[in-house]
Amino acid sequence: MITEIAPVSEPAVSEPARPGRRRRAWDEAPRWQIYLPLGIYLLFTLIPFYWILLFALRPAGSTSLVPWPATFDHFRKVWTERSFGTYFTNSVYVGVSTLVLTTVVALAGGYALARFDFRLKRGFMLALLCSQFVPGALLLVPLFQIFARLQMINSLGSVIVAETVFQLPLSMILISGFIRNVPYSLEEAAWVDGCNRLTAFRIVVLPLLRPGLIAVGSFAFVHAWNHFLFALMFLSDQSKQTIPVGLNTLMSSDSVDLGALAAGGIIAAVPVVIVFAFIQKWLITGFGAGAVKG
Repeated sequence: MITEIAPVSEPAVSEPARPGRRRRAWDEAPRWQIYLPLGIYLLFTLIPFYWILLFALRPAGSTSLVPWPATFDHFRKVWTERSFGTYFTNSVYVGVSTLVLTTVVALAGGYALARFDFRLKRGFMLALLCSQFVPGALLLVPLFQIFARLQMINSLGSVIVAETVFQLPLSMILISGFIRNVPYSLEEAAWVDGCNRLTAFRIVVLPLLRPGLIAVGSFAFVHAWNHFLFALMFLSDQSKQTIPVGLNTLMSSDSVDLGALAAGGIIAAVPVVIVFAFIQKWLITGFGAGAVKG
């Protein structure tokens, strides 16, 4: 007896998805809801920069909305006639010195806060946090009196010390968070191998803190580069002024040279933009590493 074999039904083959199309999840926002706010924000951000570039590159008296033909007369004017070359050098000196001092002192203080237990530690941390609510203007009178007794008025050292003191509390808090993120067992293993505490810190801990140190140092440099108040109050000699004070000299009660002011603003902004362009990856990694539970 021959039995009939039922035909086997072939499984249904789903139609391949068309290239370039992706099924959107139910909780995924449409692309236009993301790109439209970002585009509006980018527009409002770039228009002022374009306006500054327009005034800096177009000739004096021109009303064109396109900087063509471009001229660099405003840059030559502020760099030579308005002593912006000297201001730039002073700002670099103040910024780099503040970066180094803030990083070194905050590294020592942050390590003590992260690795040692001592009396009034919580109170000291609370004092560091509360100091961030004090504006820099309230420090002008006591700092001026201290620098006057130390005969540091009208010297770049006074601005460097003031900027370092102003940056230390937040820098110490951040670096202590970075160090807490490094396992303590790594230092203990180095001690077992014969290293003392300083050598273990230099060999084991310090290389792991590079993103955090770059974040703290860049923050201190940018603040010292852009800060106006300390340089205005502690420096009276024009040859020792910094770029923010130099920009203020381009404005008077009678008139404002918009071309020179725009060129000076670009000179002041370009170094900061270049620094952040090179350290962007380390900056994001560093601030992310410091955001740990203490």
